[in-house]
Amino acid sequence: MSGKGTVLVTGGTGYIGSFTVLRLLQTGHDVIIVDNLYNSSEVAVDRIELLTGIRPKFYKVDVTDLVALDKVFEKHPEIDSVIHFAALKAVGESVEKPLEYFRVNVGGSVNLLQCMVKHNVHQIVFSSSATVYGDATRFKDMIPIPEHCPLDPTNPYGHTKVSIEYAIQDMITAQRMAAEKRGDKEEAEKWNAAILRYFNPAGAHPTGLMGEDPEGVPFNLLPLLAQVASGQREKLFVFGDDYDSPDGTCIRDYIHILDLAEAHVAALDYLDKHHPGTRPWNLGTGKGSTVFHMIKAFESSVGHPLKYEVVGRRAGDVLNLTANPSRAHKELNWSADRPIEEACDDLWKWTKNNPKGYKQDPPKDATRCLEEADIKTCFYHTDPYLAVSLSLSGYHEPFKPGTTATHFNRKRGLSISSYIVYVSVEFSITERKRTRDQFLRYFLCRCTALVPWNGGLPR
Repeated sequence: MSGKGTVLVTGGTGYIGSFTVLRLLQTGHDVIIVDNLYNSSEVAVDRIELLTGIRPKFYKVDVTDLVALDKVFEKHPEIDSVIHFAALKAVGESVEKPLEYFRVNVGGSVNLLQCMVKHNVHQIVFSSSATVYGDATRFKDMIPIPEHCPLDPTNPYGHTKVSIEYAIQDMITAQRMAAEKRGDKEEAEKWNAAILRYFNPAGAHPTGLMGEDPEGVPFNLLPLLAQVASGQREKLFVFGDDYDSPDGTCIRDYIHILDLAEAHVAALDYLDKHHPGTRPWNLGTGKGSTVFHMIKAFESSVGHPLKYEVVGRRAGDVLNLTANPSRAHKELNWSADRPIEEACDDLWKWTKNNPKGYKQDPPKDATRCLEEADIKTCFYHTDPYLAVSLSLSGYHEPFKPGTTATHFNRKRGLSISSYIVYVSVEFSITERKRTRDQFLRYFLCRCTALVPWNGGLPR
């Protein structure tokens, strides 16, 4: 067990859930996943293990099955926090099947909260959505959208998210009141919830090893564009070009999946340190992009035009969902720094490398370095500061450093050697008991979040 505790992640094999599990493991948490695999794959767990050298515990459990869910809590009394993703999530489908959305999303969440109370698990980070705000353009000065914007969703999916937010808030309040009534102020402060209202997740892991792999027809713009670009779909349908926007299409705030995963860990840390009760945060870039803008951005990554057709508006869609993330910047010390172009590049790399998604072996170019790497091979073209970083990290395998790493993209203002020092020191602190092989995997995973992956390592 790590020093940072054990987190139960519901929906942990899904798109956002799997990336959050990856980030949790990278930052020293132990993780237990429950997922019914309705719209995801257990192969995501294999890819997480490939990147980190750590395999989180996984249970195929549906959160609507209270008995099965309770057994997981009973088996793992070490669980001290929950991150809750498990849900149905398509706006259009929710309009067609509202009762199913309430059964799964609200019913499953109530089951989870009951288990938390029964087993005295105090903290939850909830995957909410910007859809809780509905059409924020109806209100003065509410674009970009702040957390105090009125909650008024326009579709059943958004209604379920608001209902769950209230259920969590009421549960936290009740548990705090009960503890205070007993005179146990310390116990009362342990009950906390982070409500993360995020906007449009996008992108994939820079290695091409992890990404979004929806079953059936994707419900989000970028995965649909990826299918068009890869020939799996003839064209993209654009739902309406008569909105009050620069080009007539809807405006959304697209956030890189790596940034989003980092925010979940930041929120969990905030609960540990500040005990806020229930607190919502918007997660986005603060910059809106139209559908046509995103088409052009993805065309740039792909290198050729993509076919699309404008059709009528889709039920439940609103004009503008752009975040005001200033509260998260200030309180969580977090920001979404990766640009749209990076999300598009990473998604296209994932799509090219994994045309069948998780229904295939991982791409050879990305795994070769993980299987064959040794320290000399990995860092042959890095500069002499590497010797210092490896010394700090506790790894002393001798080798002669090569030339400076000028071929790396230093777009974040950090030299690759500086980042290696940072990662190495962080690893030495949080992963002291890991093996050398796990260190290499850990470094590769962290480093490729900073620099472009070139399909292999210099020799």
